[in-house]
Amino acid sequence: MTTTKLNGRQLFQKIGKPTRILAPMVDQSELAWRILSRKYGATLAYTPMLHAKLFATSEKYRKDNWCSLDGDATLDRPLIVQFCANDPEYLLSAAKLVQGQCDAVDLNLGCPQGIARKGHYGSFLMEEWELVHKLIKTLHDNLDVPVTAKIRVFPDREKTLAYAKMVLDAGAQFLCVHGRLREQKGQQTGLADWEIIKYLRNNLPDDTIFFANGNILYPEDIERCQAYIGCDSVMSAEGNLYNPGVFNVGSIDDKEKTFPRVDKLLREYFEIVKSVPESKASRNAMKSHFFKVLRPFLPHHTDIRSEIAKMNTKISFEEWESRVVTPVEKVVADIFAQPDIKEKDTIVDGEKQLWGGHYKTIPYWRCQPYFRPVDGVTGDQRVTKKLETENGDKKRKVQEEINDELETPSKLQHI
Repeated sequence: MTTTKLNGRQLFQKIGKPTRILAPMVDQSELAWRILSRKYGATLAYTPMLHAKLFATSEKYRKDNWCSLDGDATLDRPLIVQFCANDPEYLLSAAKLVQGQCDAVDLNLGCPQGIARKGHYGSFLMEEWELVHKLIKTLHDNLDVPVTAKIRVFPDREKTLAYAKMVLDAGAQFLCVHGRLREQKGQQTGLADWEIIKYLRNNLPDDTIFFANGNILYPEDIERCQAYIGCDSVMSAEGNLYNPGVFNVGSIDDKEKTFPRVDKLLREYFEIVKSVPESKASRNAMKSHFFKVLRPFLPHHTDIRSEIAKMNTKISFEEWESRVVTPVEKVVADIFAQPDIKEKDTIVDGEKQLWGGHYKTIPYWRCQPYFRPVDGVTGDQRVTKKLETENGDKKRKVQEEINDELETPSKLQHI
C-alpha cells in the first residue's frame, strides 16, 4: 500500500465533500448521463456496475464500457468506479486498469438481481464475510486509490451492524448503505428502511464516511434524509433516472431546475451524447434514457413512443434528431403556446404522508418520479397502504395494552 493513499475523511475532503450522489447502475450511469446529472446538481458520480473478470480479461468488454474520457479531469470528476466480483485477483487486475482515471474503486455488495445470483456477486456475497473481507482488503493493500463499498441490509440490525464493521475493518473508506433487503427488488421493492440506516450511522465510528441510499423522490427528500439519518451524503438511483433534477436541492422553488421540461432535458442529454463519441457505453444507453426521461410524456404521444421503439444504435444521430428529439420539442412548444399554460404548468404538493414527505402532482411534460405499477397498483399507493396498515396495527396494540391495564385489578388500584 502506498503511503500517499488517502483515508476516508481525507478523500471526502479532497473531492469537495459531495452530498448528492449519482448511484452506480447497470448500463445507466455511464459518461453522458453522469455529465448531465452533474449539471443538475450531482456532486459525485459512480460508474455503472462493471464486471471485474470481464473487464480484466476482455478487451471488447472494456471498449464497450470504458473510454479515455471516463474520469476525465474536466468532464467527469469526482468519479468512483464500481466493480462486482467474487475473485480478489481479477478484481485487483480490473481496478488497476482504472485507478489513474478515478478517485476510488467501489465493490458492489448490493446488487439483488438474478444476474448477480447467477454470477455469484453483489448482495449474494452477504453470507460470505471472509470472501468479502478479502476482496476489499486486496484492493486496500494494493491500489493507489482508496476502496469503498456499497451494501444492503439484513433483517436483523445487529447482524447488519457487524457486517458493516467487517467491511470497514477490511479497508473500505466510504460506506454506502442501501436500506433494503436483498429480497426487496422489482415488485417487492417497497420502502427503504431509514431506521436501520440511522442505527448503523449512530453505531459506527464517528469518522466513518457514510452514504444513505433509498426513498429519494424529490429534491426535498435529500435534505430530509441527510437530517434524519445524520449521513454525510445521499445517493439516488431510480429517482435520478427519471428526473436528474432531483439533485438540485439549491433550487427547490425553480421548477426548470428541479422538474425540467422533458423537451429541454432531452435536448441537453442528446447533445452531450453526441459530444462524447468515444463513449460507446453512452451511445448504447441512449435509447433507454430517452424512454425514462419521456416516461410521463409518452402515454399522451404514442406516435413518438412508437418511433423510439424502432430506433437502435446503428441509426444516425440525424435520424434520432428528426424522428424523436425535434418532434418532442414541437409538441412541448405547442403546449406552451396555449393561453392557459401558466395555470396548467403548476406543481402541487399533496398532503403530508406517513413516510414524512409529500407526493406531488406534476404536468406530464416535466420530468418526475416513476411509481411502478404492480397488479394495477402503483408503488406510492402500495407504500401508503402498507404504512397505514402498520400504523393501524400499532394503534391496535397500544389500545390492547391499555385495555389489559384497565382489566387487571392490581393495576386498577394505581389508577
